[in-house]
Amino acid sequence: MDAKHPGGALEGGRGPVTRYLSEDHARLDALLLRATAASGAIDAASYAEFRVGLLRHIGLEEKILLPAAARARGGQALASAAKLRLDHGALAALLVPTPTAAIVAAIRRILTDHNAVEEEPGGVYDTCERLAGEDAADLLARLRASPNVRVQPHVDSERVMDATRRALARAGYVLDEEG
Repeated sequence: MDAKHPGGALEGGRGPVTRYLSEDHARLDALLLRATAASGAIDAASYAEFRVGLLRHIGLEEKILLPAAARARGGQALASAAKLRLDHGALAALLVPTPTAAIVAAIRRILTDHNAVEEEPGGVYDTCERLAGEDAADLLARLRASPNVRVQPHVDSERVMDATRRALARAGYVLDEEG
C-alpha cells in the first residue's frame, strides 16, 4: 500500500478514492448513453438506473466527500465546493421531471464541466484524497458502503419546470427547450 493512499496503490497517479469516483462517472455516462441510444427515444429502464446512480453519486459527494475535506481543512470548505453544490442542485432538479431531449442535453452539459473539475489532476477528487491522508481507506470504505437512494416518480408540472430553470440559472446553465 502507498503511504499517501492507504486505500491502495496509486494507479496512473490516481489514488483509490479518485479511481472509484471517476469509474462511477464512467458508469453513469455509459448508462445515460444507453438510455439515449435510440434516436428520438429515451429508454426508461436505463434512464431510471442512471437517475438512481446519479443521485447516489451526488449523495457521496455531498454527504461524505466534501464534508470530509472540510473537516480536514479545519471546517473550511474547498473553494470549488459552492459551485459543485450548485451543479448538484441543478442536476437533481433535472432528474425530477420525465426526461426529454432538452433535459438530457442539459444533464450532459453540466456533467461535462462538472466531472472535469472533479477528475482532472489536482482536481477535487485528488485534493479530497490528499486531505484524507491516512484516512483515505476509511473514506473509500464509506463511499463504497453508501446505499442507493430512494427515488420518487417523475413529476411533470410547470411549477417543477420553473424550479428546474431557476436551479440551472443559479448554476450558470440554461435549459434549451427549443432543441
